[in-house]
Amino acid sequence: MTTHIKSLKTIASNYDAIVFDQWGVLHNGSAPYKNAVGLLKELYKDGTRLAVLSNSGKRSELNAKRISEMGFSKKLFEQIMTSGEALWNDISTKVITEKCFFPIERNKGDASNWVGDLSIKITYNLNLADAIILMGLPDEPQNDDWKNLIKKALVKKLPLYCSNPDLMSPRADGKIVTSPGTIANYYENNGGKVFFYGKPHRPIFDALQLKLGVNNILMVGDSLKHDIQGAQSIGWDSLFVLNGLYSTDFRNGEIDMTLNKLITENDCQRPTYLIEELQ
Repeated sequence: MTTHIKSLKTIASNYDAIVFDQWGVLHNGSAPYKNAVGLLKELYKDGTRLAVLSNSGKRSELNAKRISEMGFSKKLFEQIMTSGEALWNDISTKVITEKCFFPIERNKGDASNWVGDLSIKITYNLNLADAIILMGLPDEPQNDDWKNLIKKALVKKLPLYCSNPDLMSPRADGKIVTSPGTIANYYENNGGKVFFYGKPHRPIFDALQLKLGVNNILMVGDSLKHDIQGAQSIGWDSLFVLNGLYSTDFRNGEIDMTLNKLITENDCQRPTYLIEELQ
C-alpha cells in the first residue's frame, strides 16, 4: 500500500540517507522547484545524509556545478553520482576496451568535455568508430537523422554505450522530451548490442549504497520505471513525486486511479510513498 504524505520531513528521520533524482524532482532543467532548495537546507541542518543519483550523461562534478548554480549548495550532498560518471570509471579502469567513440550528445562538444584525461578518441565519422556513446539528445532531435545513424551503426555492428537510460524527461512548463534511453532501446530491439549505465540498472544503486555505507535508504524520484523500480531492486524504500515526468497524467485529480494505471503500464510495484511535489 502506498502512503500519501504532505512533506518529506515527516518521514526523513526513518532513514539513514535520502537519495534524490535530479530532473523532475529537484529541478525542471532550468530552475529548481519552488520548495526544493529550502527543504534540502532544512534536512541538511537536521543532520539528514543526502545524495543525488542521476541518469545524466555528464560527469558528477558538472552536475554538482549545475545544481549549485540553481541554489543547491554542493555541501548539501554527501554523494553526487551520475550514470556518466559510472561509464567514465569503467573506461578509465579498462572494463571497456574500445578506443574510438562516435558521440550522440545534447550539445556538440559535450562528449569531448566529458572525456577529460581518458586515453580514448571522439570522432564524428561513424566509419572510424569502434563504438557509440549515447549521452544526451537535443530537446528537438531530428528523427530521420537518428534513424539513419542507427541503421548505419547496426550494419557496422557497433556496440552502443548508453549513459542516460531515461526514456523521457520533463522540462519547464510541463513539456516532455525524448531522452537517450528511447534511442538505446530502439537500437537494442533492432539487434544492436547496448550497454546501459544508470537507473533502473542495479550496479549504479549498488555503487552509491557502497559509498554511503548504509542500507536503510529512501529513493525520491519521478520515474516509476527508473527511480522507483531501481530502488525496489536493491531493497530501498521509495517516494514517488507526482509533479515531474507524469505531471500531466495527474492533472485530472484522480491520483490513486492514475497511479494504478501507470504501475500496470510500467510493470512495477507500488512506491512506498507518494507526494504531489517536493516539500
